[in-house]
Amino acid sequence: MPRFDRLATLYFFCPLQRYALAGESGIPILMYHSISEVTEERAHPYYWTATTPAIFADHMRHLHEQNYKTVSLQEAVNRIETPGGKREKLAVLTFDDGYQDFYTHAFPALNRYGFSATVFLPTAYIGETSRSFKGTDCLTWNQVRDLGKAGIHFGSHTVTHPQLRTLRAEAIRDEVRCSKETIEEKLGHRVLSFAYPYALPETDRAFRRELRGILAEAGYEAGVSTTIGTADQTGDRFFLKRLPANSADDRRLFDAKLAGAYDWLHTLQYAWKLRPTCLSAGHSPAW
Repeated sequence: MPRFDRLATLYFFCPLQRYALAGESGIPILMYHSISEVTEERAHPYYWTATTPAIFADHMRHLHEQNYKTVSLQEAVNRIETPGGKREKLAVLTFDDGYQDFYTHAFPALNRYGFSATVFLPTAYIGETSRSFKGTDCLTWNQVRDLGKAGIHFGSHTVTHPQLRTLRAEAIRDEVRCSKETIEEKLGHRVLSFAYPYALPETDRAFRRELRGILAEAGYEAGVSTTIGTADQTGDRFFLKRLPANSADDRRLFDAKLAGAYDWLHTLQYAWKLRPTCLSAGHSPAW
């Protein structure tokens, strides 16, 4: 099916970017979900959340060949908030939902190039034996601990993966605090990062202000959202922008996303979120 976002990115915004004045560039935070052979042909590629192992391996190979260095979310925040340091090609790799295929398919490719990553766990679906979320098996705590020893970072993705905007403040506190405490208990160290489930209602400033206070109160120091774009100084450290990645990202589109040429899509995303029905619970698009 036609890819308007791809065509506009490659044939308008990429050339336009070449003529733009160089300045402080943002850091691409890539958002992956399942690394598997799942097919999503009925949905538009923009909404796909799965990446085949072969395409994911190619993405990682491309990062390596282009001399990207992967950093933790906390380090990325420090670099963004303290500009003027050494200019490097940096990227942050994130994975939502804690799927078991991260252990079997993503980690071997990451390990091949010495890349780091952060996996965000919805703790109700992480058990001593495998549990299923959205029909897909999730990591077990033993696997989480093994990955942690190998340098993988973990953050919270709430307990039950709800659309937080539909909950009362106390229920939101329970979701963000209990998930954090569970991961800390299982791993034995602090958890500082959070990923918002579903589409962030960025147009609701009052909700964002409330949630930001709850996250800070719970002890988080950084967070990511589904808002499209590279992370830069204009953003909020608790709702950093990310770049969705999936099986439809060939090397040209993937490279354009890394370079910031996909950031234009945030304007359309924001306009879509202004629609009164777009954030009904359980029916929000992935981003």
